[in-house]
Amino acid sequence: MYIRKKKNKSGSISVQIIEKKNSKYRVIETIGCTKNNLELNLLLEDAQKRLVMLDPTLLDYAQVFSPQKLSNKDTKVIGDELILGKIFQDIACDTIVFDKRREKELFRYLILSRLLYPGSKLYLIDYLMIYKKEKIDKNKIYRFLDKVYSDSLKEQIQKCVFNHTQKLMRGSISISFYDVTTLYFESESEDDLRRIGFSKEGKLARPQIQLGLFTTLEGYPLSYEVYEGNRYEGHTLVDILQKFQDKFQLDHKPIVVADRGMLTNENIAYLENHNYKYILAARIKNITQELKDQIKKLTFLDDGVVHTLEIEKELQYKDNNNQKQILQLKQRLVLTYSSQRAKKDRYNRDKALKKLQRKIDKSTNLTKDDLKSSSYTKYLHLQKDCNVSFTLNKEKIEEDSKLDGIKGFITNDFTIAPQDVITHYQNQYEVERAFRISKTDLKIRPIYHRLENRIKAHILISFVAYAVYKEFERKIKNANLDIKFKLTFDYIKTMYGYQSPFGIEPYELDTIQQQIYDAVYKNASI
Repeated sequence: MYIRKKKNKSGSISVQIIEKKNSKYRVIETIGCTKNNLELNLLLEDAQKRLVMLDPTLLDYAQVFSPQKLSNKDTKVIGDELILGKIFQDIACDTIVFDKRREKELFRYLILSRLLYPGSKLYLIDYLMIYKKEKIDKNKIYRFLDKVYSDSLKEQIQKCVFNHTQKLMRGSISISFYDVTTLYFESESEDDLRRIGFSKEGKLARPQIQLGLFTTLEGYPLSYEVYEGNRYEGHTLVDILQKFQDKFQLDHKPIVVADRGMLTNENIAYLENHNYKYILAARIKNITQELKDQIKKLTFLDDGVVHTLEIEKELQYKDNNNQKQILQLKQRLVLTYSSQRAKKDRYNRDKALKKLQRKIDKSTNLTKDDLKSSSYTKYLHLQKDCNVSFTLNKEKIEEDSKLDGIKGFITNDFTIAPQDVITHYQNQYEVERAFRISKTDLKIRPIYHRLENRIKAHILISFVAYAVYKEFERKIKNANLDIKFKLTFDYIKTMYGYQSPFGIEPYELDTIQQQIYDAVYKNASI
């Protein structure tokens, strides 16, 4: 048993006697409540007397204990549990059922250490020594990773994160964002999961996996899946949507927002056939000539000008049995213009055409195969006179330039205002930011594991750590603290306390530490 000072929403402090049993905390008795420091000291004295009455074994220790007699071994860092442990508890990840109490503790330690000392799982050894004054064998960590990715635990963990996000969204998830990133390995060997494929990180010769992630508008995590490193990213959307719906059984399906890599006929057919609304980026320069001609007739004089075109067409796709099917579609194409984008389009095209022209000028036996690596070979004109030769087709270049600066979005939702379609897609930035946080702040990659279960356990732990990170960020933002968010972790690392006969007592917090504490505890409501 120990004494706890609990800060209430009203600003008062309750003095309570707490008992910890089987990793659960129970209030034995509340001594009193006050906003006055003098009264608080009197309540603490009464609580100490009451504590000794409840547990006489504390009497001798209480008589000889004095904070002035503390040594370094009595002092420990408490910021991890005081702040991030509270967030972990708020997300309800402490309710996950493990076979053993130690496994539950180890899971929490892996999450907190990922936030404070991101990197190899072996950093957990350093974390436990610094923060808990405990030693742990690395093989125990690896054995736990083998177990944590079991179906039952993974489902519990993902549900606790989803349920918390759903609470933040007031019970309604109206829009979701999906994207895929790649995570590379230090090892050069491949297996069924770790495969060399198109790398978004420029690691062309490294095995990798793909991580598909669903988030909300604000970047709060919903769900994720891990895929082989050589899978085409467009083939992941249907799989993760099916699993997402099976796991959480949503009554109202959210609008799905994804980038143009997901714009396949099979994906659109699945979304349409399963009553999903969607917003997908369109490849304007790859659409039908008829649509291009309609777009060229529109006027885009200023930045931010928006036009819409209604589309009715037949969509050909292959079903699960690889049979060709036809679906009648009604869609809206929302178009917007940016002069900055137009400038970039012109620059990229001129640069590529100069490169093409140099190849044409230097070679006398040039074939189309020599140029197929460039996406700009569509501008070549084949001349068949005495000798086969290539020239740049100025007419095609001129026609293509009329689409410079125009970006399009395909949607089947006719109730959303065109500007909102654009805004929703631009918020795709949040899922990209989620990947950036995971890769930089949480150091999710490179991955050093080689066993599939450990790889997936690593992603699962990082997913929960990201959820804690986002909730902590939300609380700090709501408190309007005048401090860079990344620096808050440094202040957490320097929150110290000492072991008294009545529990862990914190040293006095400095001004910013107190503000961080208040942001987490006073702004507890969602």
